[in-house]
Amino acid sequence: MNQSEVKGTDAILLAARVLLALLFLIFGWQKLLNYSGTVQYMAHVGAPMPALATVIAIVMEFFVSIAIILGVATRPLAVLLAIYTFGTALIGHHYWTMTGMDRFENEINFFKNISIIGGLLTLYVAGPGSYAIDSMRRK
Repeated sequence: MNQSEVKGTDAILLAARVLLALLFLIFGWQKLLNYSGTVQYMAHVGAPMPALATVIAIVMEFFVSIAIILGVATRPLAVLLAIYTFGTALIGHHYWTMTGMDRFENEINFFKNISIIGGLLTLYVAGPGSYAIDSMRRK
């Protein structure tokens, strides 16, 4: 690869980190601002230990997404967020137990989560690129 291809790849990896993390950042922020409502929602969807599940969701969605955007511990956090995303798919979008429009909507969201996992695993393999704190630390 020549120098301009490397720079282009780094810019794309930065964009990928931001775009993958943006969804988590937005919804993690909402959970942080409405902690009690999120605990109620967690109880409603059947999450075990709703208060603890809410704290885990806030940490994973808000704080881990910020780290991924910045390129801090990108590879291990991408794997951790992929595992978390699979768990949320199983707990929050169990379409196989539903019927009608609920089944349809949750099947879409379940497979969106699966697609996001694919992006996170790709980020694990590719790494954060040069525009990341991880890369700056190595120099």
